[in-house]
Amino acid sequence: MEEQELAERCRQGDNLARKELYEHYAGRMFGVCLRYAGDRETAQDLMHDGFLKLYDSFDKFTWRGEGSLRAWMERVMVNTVLQYLRKNDVMNQSAALEDVPEVYEEPDASSMDSIPQKVLMQFISGLPAGYRTVFNLYIFEEKSHKEIARLLGINEKSSASQLTRAKAALAVKVREWMKKNG
Repeated sequence: MEEQELAERCRQGDNLARKELYEHYAGRMFGVCLRYAGDRETAQDLMHDGFLKLYDSFDKFTWRGEGSLRAWMERVMVNTVLQYLRKNDVMNQSAALEDVPEVYEEPDASSMDSIPQKVLMQFISGLPAGYRTVFNLYIFEEKSHKEIARLLGINEKSSASQLTRAKAALAVKVREWMKKNG
């Protein structure tokens, strides 16, 4: 079924279309949730919550061409995860990486290309929740610090600081991995 037809049938409450939507997009949506949640069980729960929200809000979806359904679904998933993180006050929990330097040396891009994506995603999921959330919003969702601050209920300087610390922690992990595997 084409994306536009699938969306329209989901809007009409067609359970076969909803099943197809889930089967087609669940893996990708799970990946989005896992990037933020950090653990598989929480990500699975959040993905299911996100799909329930999707099914209930198809009347808010507007077809804008190929890929617009997936983009809308990803936004709903990210918002579901952010709502969970705010509710559980994750942004105000103390970070476990206090020894992360404020100044760090970024690994060069060519060495980054040699690290499997799965390994990089493990490094990201290992970040404290606040660092991970800000990093994901800034890097993957391309949000500004002003937007991140508004979404998470923190100030812009806190967003920038958490991003710097996330990048520093990741740089350390990348250098360690390169020493062992490079």
